[in-house]
Amino acid sequence: MQARMDIRKPAAAGYKAMFALEGYVAASGVPKSTLLLVKLRVSQINGCAFCVNMHARDAKDAGETDERLWSVAAWREAPFYTDEERAALALAEAATRIGDNPAGVPDDVWNEAADHYDEETLAGLVMAIAAINAWNRISVTIRNPAA
Repeated sequence: MQARMDIRKPAAAGYKAMFALEGYVAASGVPKSTLLLVKLRVSQINGCAFCVNMHARDAKDAGETDERLWSVAAWREAPFYTDEERAALALAEAATRIGDNPAGVPDDVWNEAADHYDEETLAGLVMAIAAINAWNRISVTIRNPAA
C-alpha cells in the first residue's frame, strides 16, 4: 500500500497541534506502559496498521513483554494486566467504540477508571484516547502504510 498523501506539510499547523497534545498526554501522569497499551489497543480496533506497528515497537522498546503485546486484544481473558491497566483499556475501548452504545461510555466503565485514576490523570487518559483515535483516523484516511 502507498500513502495517498504526505499530510505533514499541507497540515503543518494541525500536525504541530497534535504533537502538542501528545506532549500534554506524556506529562499527564498516566503511566507510559498504560499509554502504550491503550494506543496499541485503540489502533487495533480502528484497523490502523501504521499505528499498530509503531506502538507495538514503541512498547517493546520500552520493555513491554511479548505476552502483554500479543494478548492486548484479549486483555479481559489474559492474566498479564493490572486492574489499573484493565480500567484504562476498558475506557479506551468504550470511547473508541462510542457508536456501539447509544448511551456513550457506560457509567460502570467510567466509574472503574475513576476508581483507579485521580481526576488529573483520568483527564490525561481521556485526552490520550482522543489523540490516538485522531491519529488513527488520519493514518487510515491517507492510507499511511506500516513501516
